[in-house]
Amino acid sequence: MLLNIAERHKLILKKLENDGFVEVTDLSQEFGVSLVTIRKDLKALEEKNLLFRSHGKAIPSNPYTTENHVNIKEKINRKEKTRIAIAAGLILKPNDSIIIASGTSVIEFAKHLKPVDGLTVLTASLNTALILAENPNIDVIQLGGIVRRSSSSVIGPTSEKMLQEFTFTKLFLGVDGIDLDFGLTTTNSMEASLNKEMIKAAQKIIVLADSSKFGKKGFGKICGLEDVDQIITDKKLDKKTKDQLEELGIDVTLA
Repeated sequence: MLLNIAERHKLILKKLENDGFVEVTDLSQEFGVSLVTIRKDLKALEEKNLLFRSHGKAIPSNPYTTENHVNIKEKINRKEKTRIAIAAGLILKPNDSIIIASGTSVIEFAKHLKPVDGLTVLTASLNTALILAENPNIDVIQLGGIVRRSSSSVIGPTSEKMLQEFTFTKLFLGVDGIDLDFGLTTTNSMEASLNKEMIKAAQKIIVLADSSKFGKKGFGKICGLEDVDQIITDKKLDKKTKDQLEELGIDVTLA
């Protein structure tokens, strides 16, 4: 017996909740209706912001991130970012030389950074440099370059060239998106380019990102997950994603 529109919509959303995606061809066969009918169903549900259509399928939400000012982003998931920042501080060693990239997660890391003997920090973030400059036990190197106003950080060829003169034990990297297939991304291509140089300059790559960043994509690709050593996130990360990351050899810390 054929289902009516309301029944199809209800089952589509249920399947989406269970599986994380639905495909047009599968739904057409399962419900015994045309591909055109299913596409209309998905369009109607998307207009109600109940799903996001993409390449013959639908997923729960829009995976593409947009650029927001750092003052707005710092208010989002603040408690989670604080716990992530504290956990990140625990892995510092005496005489570490580290890079702190840009973004609200790494700014929070700087706020909670406890003095460590012989710590040297290079950063692209103006806010991070100002925070750490108040600590007499930390040597701070501020990257030069073009100021990106939305993130209060520097980007560009001057920054990238400067990085080539140093080597570091750890990179603490904030991102706008983490996709299991596509990798790490940010909303700005020039920042992605700078992040790539940071990765080349560091021995260990540590990503600080709350769980809302997973399944998201920004405009500029930073790297694949094979370049990542550790991800520190919050306890809202689902077990399936955590297991998949660990299968890739990534150390996952839930703060």
